Amino acid sequence: MLTLDWMFFAIAGPAVIFAGVSKGGFGSGAAFAAAGILALVVEPGVALGVMLPLLMLIDVSALPSYWGKWDRQAAWLLVLGALPGVALGAALYRVAEPDVFRVLIGAVSLAFVLWQVGFAARAAALRGRAMPRWVGALAGLVAGFTSFVSHAGGPPAAVYLLSRDITKTQYQATTVLVFWLVNIAKFVPYAFLGMFTVQTGLANLALAPFAVFGTWLGVRAHRLMPEALFFGLTYVLLTVTGAKLIWDGLT
Repeated sequence: MLTLDWMFFAIAGPAVIFAGVSKGGFGSGAAFAAAGILALVVEPGVALGVMLPLLMLIDVSALPSYWGKWDRQAAWLLVLGALPGVALGAALYRVAEPDVFRVLIGAVSLAFVLWQVGFAARAAALRGRAMPRWVGALAGLVAGFTSFVSHAGGPPAAVYLLSRDITKTQYQATTVLVFWLVNIAKFVPYAFLGMFTVQTGLANLALAPFAVFGTWLGVRAHRLMPEALFFGLTYVLLTVTGAKLIWDGLT
């Protein structure tokens, strides 16, 4: 049950701004934190349903700033791989209980933080060592699945993109394009699974300004704000929320 009270918006507003900043300027890395935070106060399926239209709004808001600056080959490999991953996520959702998704979202959150430990060293090792195309498609498959179940497709896509030796802006533009298309693909199965309701629609309308504002901040911070500061705070947040979700799901 989704109750649109002051507590919901006190939690959801900053979370959506975080998502907008991340997707607008920092490669979508922290965007899925919003779903994890919302899942602390509503059922995970409701949190995912609330966030998807907002993520799509963020995508549309960010896309003009990065139009045509992406790595076209990498983008299409990731998107084509992501489509069956989305289908796999939809199949799992039909048979899983809400607590399963609490554990999944929490596990993905903690795994993402662990993946980021020593990120600079891994990035240096990966950069310039272009992976074969099938790896891009496989990364897309994993990204599609994790994006469907927790809006967390960034890490697997990042692994492949880092091997492309592309600029920061190309990296950002590619993630914006890829997840714009992936989120469009997720919309229909989310609708059939009953994840959109009148209440989630009202929440979307109320939270839309937060999404646009976050995207505006993210695009402008792309060249100015130190990524380490932003992501450092986000990783602490993900660790706490991820651990709490796993605890709730198991107990």
